[in-house]
Amino acid sequence: MNSKLIDWPTFIGALVVLLAVSLPLIFYPEAGSNVINTINEFITGNFGILFLALGLLAFIFMLYIAFSKYGKIKLGKRGTEKEFGTFSWAAMLFSAGIGSSILYWGMIEWAYYYQGPPFGVEPMTKEAIELAMTYGIFHWGPIAWAIYTLPALPIAYFYYVRKNPVLKISAATKPVLGKLADGPLGIIIDILFIFGLLGGAGTTLALGTPMIAEGIHDFTGIPVTLLLQAGVMLLCTMIFAISAYSGLNKGIKILSDINLWLAIFILLFIFIFGPTVFISEATFSSLGILMDNFFHMATWLEPLAAIDTYPATGFPESWTVFYWAWWVVYAPFVGLFVARISYGRTIKEMILGTMIYGTLGSILFFGVLGNFGLYLQLSGSFDVISYMNEFGAPAAIIAILNQLPISGFIVIVFTILSIVFLSTTFDSASYILAAVVQKHVPGGEALRWNRLFWAFTLLLLPLVLMFIGDLEALQTASIVAGFPVMFIMLLLAISFVKAAGSDLRAMKEYRSPTIYIDRRNIEKKEDTNNK
Repeated sequence: MNSKLIDWPTFIGALVVLLAVSLPLIFYPEAGSNVINTINEFITGNFGILFLALGLLAFIFMLYIAFSKYGKIKLGKRGTEKEFGTFSWAAMLFSAGIGSSILYWGMIEWAYYYQGPPFGVEPMTKEAIELAMTYGIFHWGPIAWAIYTLPALPIAYFYYVRKNPVLKISAATKPVLGKLADGPLGIIIDILFIFGLLGGAGTTLALGTPMIAEGIHDFTGIPVTLLLQAGVMLLCTMIFAISAYSGLNKGIKILSDINLWLAIFILLFIFIFGPTVFISEATFSSLGILMDNFFHMATWLEPLAAIDTYPATGFPESWTVFYWAWWVVYAPFVGLFVARISYGRTIKEMILGTMIYGTLGSILFFGVLGNFGLYLQLSGSFDVISYMNEFGAPAAIIAILNQLPISGFIVIVFTILSIVFLSTTFDSASYILAAVVQKHVPGGEALRWNRLFWAFTLLLLPLVLMFIGDLEALQTASIVAGFPVMFIMLLLAISFVKAAGSDLRAMKEYRSPTIYIDRRNIEKKEDTNNK
């Protein structure tokens, strides 16, 4: 065990902050939840505009970078081959960025919008149906993936172009913070990232575990209890711990490929044996509605509610602000992971690939799963909303699947897919968490014991809070943690432009289709000029 590689201040600091937040929730759950909920309401109610502005600016910024001179920069040396093929690369980034949450929300999110639509639309009307078909794709679409991709820019650039063998958020802020990034401020930045990721992971685990437990109950008859849910958590932990321990090529890549093939099977089966024409037309129409209302959705808040002119629906805070905060919390982790697997690609390929493949995957899940459930509701085949309101969303998801042919088999495959999806998110998370608490990452692989430690740490707090019935407190805490991470995202964007711009200015020629930056040559020129 090579403990000299560990950045102990960050390692211990992250655990101390995590325990400082979580222990009050464990011993004083009601008081702790009230404090966190109050802070959450204050942030979403007063600073929701910052989250929405960040999302829109990230989307515009990423498109600018992709099609500018920066997009031509190759993440690697001249002649470098891509480390991963397109299929495996897309599978890993999608599995890391989405997880089993897309199975949950992709199947049932429309039902919430149908009952409580935005823009003051009357519930359960034609307009509500159109928005219900569209809003899920918007929340999981281009802006979400732009937020995810932003941190990948400076991290990939420093790691593969400037050859800095450190996978840390703080290291990527050096062009702006200078030596401060190596001191206490850098440690605080990394700790905030780790805390946000652990809280965001709790949200994902909180959504995925009950759905998997309902699936197991459906084909085994085992009642859904805390013991079953704990067993599901432990099973997923064992899978992603083994995967993370095995590394990128042997574990995470293989698990992600399996995950994508299972997802393709489920989507194709529902598309072919479900209402094919309705699914096709509803999805296609949703894209038109989204393009027509994209900027309206991206900027919609309720300013009149602040002066009591019109009653507030709470939709922007409950959904769009919540989602943007969730993406912000996860963004440094997904950015680190995308950066790590993008060796050999240009920055343009990394940006457009992440945004396009990520959005396309979300469209398919929401288009097929969501519109199948919506069809059952509208056709009168199955009253999804009444069932959900009575038995809960996880039970409604399994009930929707039971409307398909050979439903028993499909529920089994869907449950396995949910387990694998959850595991692929967490093996990526534990892999990156281990890298962040190391001083440097030789060969791109963090220490194995370190990866294993963070795999089980990801499980511990959600498991404890689930047993005391207060898992939502950790979810809310993760959103609160997203507030300071917003400003870190701004630092990362400025850092990339400053570092890459400086290197390009030091080069005489960068008009070729692909730019290969050799920092050694630039440093030699700088030394000569200084002399």
